[in-house]
Amino acid sequence: MKSSQFLRALVLGILGALFFSFTFIFNRSMNVTGGFWGWSASLRYVLSLPILWFLVKRKQGLSAVGASISRNPWQWLLWSTIGFGFFYAPLTLASLYGQSWFIAATWQITIVAGVLLSPLFGQKLPLKQLGLSLVVLLGVFVLQLPYLSQGLGHHLFLALTLILIAAFSYPLGNRKMLHLTHSQDLSTLQRVFGMTLMSLPFWLALSLYSGLSVGLPPVSQLMQSLIVALFSGVIATLLFFEATNLVKHHHKQLAIIEATQSGEVVFTLLGGCLFLGDAWPNAIGFLGLALIILGMLLNSLFANK
Repeated sequence: MKSSQFLRALVLGILGALFFSFTFIFNRSMNVTGGFWGWSASLRYVLSLPILWFLVKRKQGLSAVGASISRNPWQWLLWSTIGFGFFYAPLTLASLYGQSWFIAATWQITIVAGVLLSPLFGQKLPLKQLGLSLVVLLGVFVLQLPYLSQGLGHHLFLALTLILIAAFSYPLGNRKMLHLTHSQDLSTLQRVFGMTLMSLPFWLALSLYSGLSVGLPPVSQLMQSLIVALFSGVIATLLFFEATNLVKHHHKQLAIIEATQSGEVVFTLLGGCLFLGDAWPNAIGFLGLALIILGMLLNSLFANK
């Protein structure tokens, strides 16, 4: 693989992390203002679908997506539901149990999950990348130490369980769809649109549950969900999927690109502190941030060695 291609994928992954951070910030904001978590989750994908449809239609790519889905409808349904539904619904529910940056930090379990999934796709476990990813995870743990010492108890266990489900579901669904469509010449935009479309039954079911539980969402939640749909559901997802698409035949590099999601912690921390009034981390917290950044740098430096 050319180093310039990997560098491009790395930059796209970091930009994707920036736009993904809006998910954690606005989910926290919606929870604070009384928004129901089910609406926050489902509205992101329901509102992003027409945007994606317009973008795909403009490039005359709808027929190719339809043809791909018709060849493997059940696999599209399964892996889209896992990759999007089992990822975002648990992650949104977990946001009830902690501040935005706390959830974003704990979410970095997905870095190790991405590495551990490699054997499922006929690849050897990349031990070097696993070790480098553990540096990032160590930083995440150190970042949370001051808050773990306060004893979060039952809420911490619930949050960790939900995030663990999300952490494995997202890379698993993404990689399965890459494998399913690798010979069909679908663009990143087409694949994201197809997965959003095929996960729609899950989101409609969650919308029904939300409506029966609390009624219709308030206007403020609709507007914030629209921002999340555009920034995280469309822009961030396209950036990240394009980054993984560039290195899809190199599983070591793929695991490294997935590790760029650790940047969400930094961006979410800044956004939460500047705009939501979250407390800045203490010295131990900043040590955790330094370890996260170090882990990302080590991953990029050793990617092609």
